[in-house]
Parts: sequence; C-alpha cells; structure tokens
Amino acid sequence: MSERKEKLVMSYLCKVCTGKKTYLISPNQIAEAVSKKCVLSVAEIDEIMASLSLENYLDFVVSDGKNGYLYCITLKKKGQTFLMDSKKQKKTLGMLVLRSIFLATVSFVFGLLLRAIFKS
Repeated sequence: MSERKEKLVMSYLCKVCTGKKTYLISPNQIAEAVSKKCVLSVAEIDEIMASLSLENYLDFVVSDGKNGYLYCITLKKKGQTFLMDSKKQKKTLGMLVLRSIFLATVSFVFGLLLRAIFKS
C-alpha cells in the first residue's frame, strides 16, 4: 500500500475525528474526501485502515449500517498527534535543505577566496 495514500486517509481522519470520541465514517466518505488527490477503492481503504490500525494510529471496528458498512473509528494517541508530527517533519526537512544550501554557498565563497589568495 502506498504511504502517500495512507497519509491522505490519516490526515482526513485527523480532521474529522477530534478528541477521544468514536466516530462513524463510511468508506465512501473517505474515498470522496481524498478523491481530489487520488482515487481509492473500498478494498484499498480496507487495507489502509488495517495498516493504520497495525501501526497503532487508530482502533476501528466495522459495523453494518443501512447504506452499507461503516467504520467505528477511535484515534489513538499517535493518531491524534499525526498532523503535528507531519508538520514537524516538514519543518525539519526544510531546515536541513536550507542548512545544506548555506553550507554549500559558504564553501564556494571560501574556495573562491583561497583561489584568489594563492593565485597571486
């Protein structure tokens, strides 16, 4: 299963499921919410939900409803902090890229200075 698809589903669930309550969500709601970025089948959503449960992000139970089956979802602690953790990862990656660019620039300027000093 694609990590990108798991992140999209988890982001949606974090926005919908706030607090420590249990929420009822259908696979079709999840598919519709992430449809702008990727297309998911119900089977893929089932696999993603099982994977997220194994990774300790959420607990879910499948229950039958009038219009098909629904997920009873409760976010675990790791799932509740998912959005903050992903923002922190993006910030850390951005700082790493900026630091690398800065060090490359300083190294280039230092090389130019040494070349100018020893050339004469």
